[in-house]
Amino acid sequence: MTRRSTFTDQSVTYGAIGATLDPDLLRYPPAGLTPSEDSVRLGSGRERFEASAESLMTWGIQQGAGFTVLDASPGTGAQYTGIAYDESGAPLAEQPAARVEQRFGPDGTPYISAGMTATLKRRGRFRSHSTPVLVVYVVDEPNRMGFAYGTTGDASENGEESFILEHRDDDSVWLTIRSAFEPNGGLRRVFGPLVRRRRRELTKRELRALHPAFPV
Repeated sequence: MTRRSTFTDQSVTYGAIGATLDPDLLRYPPAGLTPSEDSVRLGSGRERFEASAESLMTWGIQQGAGFTVLDASPGTGAQYTGIAYDESGAPLAEQPAARVEQRFGPDGTPYISAGMTATLKRRGRFRSHSTPVLVVYVVDEPNRMGFAYGTTGDASENGEESFILEHRDDDSVWLTIRSAFEPNGGLRRVFGPLVRRRRRELTKRELRALHPAFPV
């Protein structure tokens, strides 16, 4: 299997790859994109963190929010971590290729990995909506776990969304969802407010998907 070292040849439908990594996303969002950040406490303790991480990394949020995950492909392992520069401030000709090794849940289900593609399908009131996505980066640390994907094809929005789980120093477990989206093409002027309102409703469902008080 060929592994790609960068995302320059990937067909994402937006330019600001990795936007959800930027600490200043809310203050200085990429041009044209509407940013958001929401967090919810899921409980406390290592057991809660590990159970939530397992669900998160096997599409638990998407499924809990009403999506069917279709056509999920194996990830390449390469992920976007931002542009590296030399001492003079010029971008390096050969960008470093960060990789995260494939992990598996207790039942053998592969975790979401960088470079993975999938289609998220959700049935609306009048028709189904499908969004093809590419996982642009994965976070895999002792007390932080998560990933971000970006849109790669025809859908109602263009942009990126991240889902990061944290086990904090006070033993609490938090899920943070960050996104930067814009309505797609001709939908922007006429249906922009409706698309943004649906995005907020979807985010609320995603925040509840791993919460023990809202069982799927």
